[in-house]
Amino acid sequence: MSPRSRTPRTAAACAPWVRTRLRTAPGAACAFALLVVVTAFLAAAFPRAVDNYENKGLRHDLGNVDATRSVLEVSGPQPGLELPVAARESAVRGATLGSVQRSILAGLPDPVRADASQSAYGVRTSEPILAGEPFFPRPYGLDPALTYVTQSALPDHASLRTGRWPAVRGEVTLATDEVEAAVTEETAKALHIRAGATVSVPTRGGEPLTVRITGIVAPRDPGGSYWSAEPLLRSPSLVARPTKDTPRYYWIAALLLPPDAAPALLATTGQPELYWRIAPDASRLTALDVPRLRTAVASLEGGPELLRMRGVAGDTVTATTDLDEVLTGYDGMRAAIQPVVTVAAVGIGAVAAVILLMAGGLLAGRRHAELALLRARGGSLAGIGRRLLAETAVTSVPAGAVGLLLAVLAVGEARLWPAVTGAAGVVVLVCATLPLRTALPHRTPRLHGGRDDLVAARPSRRRTVAELTLLVLAVGAVTALRRRGTDGAEGTDLLISAAPVLVGLIAAVVLVRLYPLPLRLALRSVARLRGAVGFLSLARAGRSSAAGTLPLLALLVALTTAAFGGSVLAGVADARDGAAVRSVGADARISGQADSAPLSDGLIRAAAKADGVREVARVQIEYGVALPAPEHGFEDAKGATLIGVDPVTYARLTRSTGIGTFSADRLKATGPATPKGTMPSKDRVLPVLVSPSVAERLGDRPRDLQSLAGDFKVQVAGTVAATPAVNDASFIVVDSAALTHRQTTALLLTGDRLDAGALRAAAGHGDEEATVRMRTEARAAYVDTPMQTGAERIYRAAIAAGAGYALLAVLLSLLQTAPERTTLLARLRTMGLTSRQGGRLLGFEAMPQALLAAGGGLLVGWATIALLSPGIDLVRLALSSGSGSGLLDTAPLRTDPWSLVLPALGVIALTAVVAGVQAWWATRRGSVTELRAGDSR
Repeated sequence: MSPRSRTPRTAAACAPWVRTRLRTAPGAACAFALLVVVTAFLAAAFPRAVDNYENKGLRHDLGNVDATRSVLEVSGPQPGLELPVAARESAVRGATLGSVQRSILAGLPDPVRADASQSAYGVRTSEPILAGEPFFPRPYGLDPALTYVTQSALPDHASLRTGRWPAVRGEVTLATDEVEAAVTEETAKALHIRAGATVSVPTRGGEPLTVRITGIVAPRDPGGSYWSAEPLLRSPSLVARPTKDTPRYYWIAALLLPPDAAPALLATTGQPELYWRIAPDASRLTALDVPRLRTAVASLEGGPELLRMRGVAGDTVTATTDLDEVLTGYDGMRAAIQPVVTVAAVGIGAVAAVILLMAGGLLAGRRHAELALLRARGGSLAGIGRRLLAETAVTSVPAGAVGLLLAVLAVGEARLWPAVTGAAGVVVLVCATLPLRTALPHRTPRLHGGRDDLVAARPSRRRTVAELTLLVLAVGAVTALRRRGTDGAEGTDLLISAAPVLVGLIAAVVLVRLYPLPLRLALRSVARLRGAVGFLSLARAGRSSAAGTLPLLALLVALTTAAFGGSVLAGVADARDGAAVRSVGADARISGQADSAPLSDGLIRAAAKADGVREVARVQIEYGVALPAPEHGFEDAKGATLIGVDPVTYARLTRSTGIGTFSADRLKATGPATPKGTMPSKDRVLPVLVSPSVAERLGDRPRDLQSLAGDFKVQVAGTVAATPAVNDASFIVVDSAALTHRQTTALLLTGDRLDAGALRAAAGHGDEEATVRMRTEARAAYVDTPMQTGAERIYRAAIAAGAGYALLAVLLSLLQTAPERTTLLARLRTMGLTSRQGGRLLGFEAMPQALLAAGGGLLVGWATIALLSPGIDLVRLALSSGSGSGLLDTAPLRTDPWSLVLPALGVIALTAVVAGVQAWWATRRGSVTELRAGDSR
């Protein structure tokens, strides 16, 4: 036996596979890891971003809604008269009510949580009691009405300004003849109340109860639920007494008594009632809590939880809240935004998957010869696959973890498991597809492969069936989206959300099929030229691999996703601009009280001289003008808004705003203007522009019209659906020069960079109460929820990611064939090709596919938006439910030229730059390095 045969097998030197491969190509490994990091970050950040803005949106809606709607109020009548007097008195004292309050808070069903600091309880008179003290103001000769409240913890929520805190002297009973109270500063100022004043309250026993005002307080948090759940506690109000004639107003206010003074209120005529107000705490609520929260609220209002609460607070108590309506509005906005956001997620996800496959193809192409040699020497396909899996996992798993960590750090509070699932999905995709894509081509050892030219390729039947299947899916998705929209009854439909991706996929298949035709025509025309660079470059472009569908697919889907995201943002911006213009009527609006009080000439001149004002349109508005009876049918009380304008100025305003455009000649009254204050001729007929509903009422012939501005005959000269001056659906626009009583009640101002401060200073110069509204301020008010801003951020990220992946697809496509082109340049240089000609050759070779991708991306992006626009409504994304509701019926997609053109130009520019850099690098290295003996490139 030879010494060599006795050497143990374990002593053979063997370098580890993974370490060797990573040391051999560290640049490629780092680049691939960076790609996995970015893709895993996007996959993990998207669900976290959605969770984050949905959670913030819920807390915003519950926290910013008026406290009168969000508070859960448990109330019940006073203790029954059949009970002993001592028992009735004990039931309304502060200690008893406080014990009930603590039991209610402890028994709230999950996830309802209470803000104990803003919650309150007490006794109040449900019927305001008239006060006859002479120091109270009486604007219309009517006595004020006062409500008496024993709300808990007043010193904790108010600061004493004058006097002292109200207190209880001894034990208050039904027979007590005097108690103390406090009022807020606003109440004291409006009702002329001073510390020490007394109010006599009638009782059922005959002897009045004296309430002495001992202190004037100021709320510490006027906007908190403690004061806002019943605004009367903080601020008095003028209310109208119902009457057939002119309404008469009287003051209504609240006096604050200490909690233990409640027994004295049982003797009054104000129908006392007990209440416990529970202010909600939304700081820990998430979007996942909404179904359970809705169920809990319904149970509190009329279910098992109400029965349990009655066992604590009394059999006659009721629970009321508007939280269910707030949750319904939140669900409506989330249901409208979620499908639109899902479209962006599906598009970017598809592009990322294609890019990862392209990266795997690049790595497989670079290692084809190495793996073929292993297979020729007896390597098994399973063994090679395991080694490739280990090599890929060593790079991708840490990269995926880094991407997940970055997503967690970048996006705030959100669930972790969706982000982990997204990042893990990227890692699994990479670890599964890359080894398979690299190893499976070596199932059968082959000496060398045949040419796979794109021009000469003939699609197989299997490929044709797959393409037709994709075409059917794309047509079905687009049709469903156009018919049903993105609001599905059962949630988000992934087929509908994938419509842009399917359109891009079909477009890629069609372009690949059509690509050889123009290339052959161009090759025939270039063949007649004397130079060889053009012919050679087109011939090389025609010999590109038929597998070029993958880069083209990545480019088209990426460009389509970027274009779709840009169109969404453009549609949202247009909707907000349109709603702001409809709301204000111009760039700025100055109006008298209720658009009815006249504006002074000094105010008009000051407004016209303000900085930035280009033109001022004077408008006279009169609401509720009675329309004549219809020619056929019964008369009704439906009126219209009369708008007196200068035809020329107002016509220019309509053209600048795009609302109700008309020609000034159609509205201008013929003949001389009616002198101010005189009666026009009864036979004179004024042409008017009206809304469709008013045109139906007036008909075609002249009709008499009576208004405060004058009595005259009108005839419809034209119909417009809307007009800048008002948002009403029934209006009449008339030449103000023909009105008998002319005045200006509103100013519509246009200009660039209007000075809001100067306009408000001009409006406040006179004695009249004028309000100033700016279009920019109205537009900003439409974005008042985190759900809107969060969805917009996702779409901006989708645009950036789409453009970035498109450029990366171009780079990967060029890198895949870079060694072959470098070798070609080296060979041609030995035949006399100059460096400039080499650069032109590479540029001309790469340009056909770059132009195909850029032009196809432009066309497909435009077509996708045109196809999907009827099925996507952006109203809920653009306008909040409160400030912009009713201004717009729909907000369709709008093609954004920048998001279409810029990524496409970037593809062409990057292709040219890479070709130039490659030509320069090949020239710098020299031909000897590239042309080695035995090299098969």
